[in-house]
Amino acid sequence: MGKPANKRRLPDTEALATGRMLRVSPQKLNLVAQLIRGKKAESALADLTFSNKRIARDVKKVLQSAIANAENNHSLDVDDLVVSEAYVGKNLVMKRWHARARGRVGRIEKPFSQITIVVRQVEETA
Repeated sequence: MGKPANKRRLPDTEALATGRMLRVSPQKLNLVAQLIRGKKAESALADLTFSNKRIARDVKKVLQSAIANAENNHSLDVDDLVVSEAYVGKNLVMKRWHARARGRVGRIEKPFSQITIVVRQVEETA
């Protein structure tokens, strides 16, 4: 006796991957997500490879995972994939403190975030 399988939430032409617990603020991660929204998958991979942002390496891993999910789990053609959605969410925030003058404390927040990338197969019209 196992649990019944969840129904697929996405259409048959889409695949998804999520990266959680990324040690960067959601605002900074969203700047990298904007780079790849709406682009072809191979173009988005090239942009992330040559980006100067530190977190681009982790976003590239998530994009590669979404492409692999599309190819292996849903039998989609890799050459026709487009990044249809890339959205960012908040995750936990580590609270730390920094000693200040007169016995006071300065609060330091170290945010984590998550990114979800959805790739869609789009037929080329030539």
